[in-house]
Amino acid sequence: MKILIGDDHLLFREGLRRLLEQLQGEASFVEAGTFDEVLDQCRAGSTFDIILMDLHMPNWPGFDGLREIQALQPGVPVVVISASEALGDIRGALDHGATGYIPKSSSVKVMMGALNLVFSGGIYLPPGALTASMEAAPRRRTVDMSDRSAGYGLTQRQREVLECLRLGKSNKQIAYELGLSEGTVKIHVTAIFKSLGVKNRTQAVIAAAAMSA
Repeated sequence: MKILIGDDHLLFREGLRRLLEQLQGEASFVEAGTFDEVLDQCRAGSTFDIILMDLHMPNWPGFDGLREIQALQPGVPVVVISASEALGDIRGALDHGATGYIPKSSSVKVMMGALNLVFSGGIYLPPGALTASMEAAPRRRTVDMSDRSAGYGLTQRQREVLECLRLGKSNKQIAYELGLSEGTVKIHVTAIFKSLGVKNRTQAVIAAAAMSA
């Protein structure tokens, strides 16, 4: 596994790398201290397995910078690890394609659990952010999800896949548990995104939590 760590604080990069080494002993690491350095590493020709980065680094262009990274490393998960716990930053990152958001204030235990979840293909969000997103969500439903028309038009199988997404399971895990091929799971995930009007797994998780509230 090849991991890119982008953060302007050397001590934090070193600490994060040590945590990651406990989870991914065979991983190799590339570090960057500014947003421009992150872009340079993404352009260098190597494909990363995951990118972990802070917001508001030197040269940070705003949330569109996340789109730049995704364009250079298509399909690679970009997880934000930031000192900011502002809901606006969390939403901005998710809306621009981040596949998770881990506050730097998290305890070592929480950080390890969050990173484990991310490496397994899941999505980590701060509990407070998830609650706030649910409260801010339009109250379009106060009904039982077993009603197909109430569950945004999702089929029973799609609701099962959505529940797996909510639990942070990867496509491979979902396929195994539901007895499906990974290709079929991807088709269901695409249909779920379309039905919920979301663009990524993170937004689908927020929608799923709100639906079950």
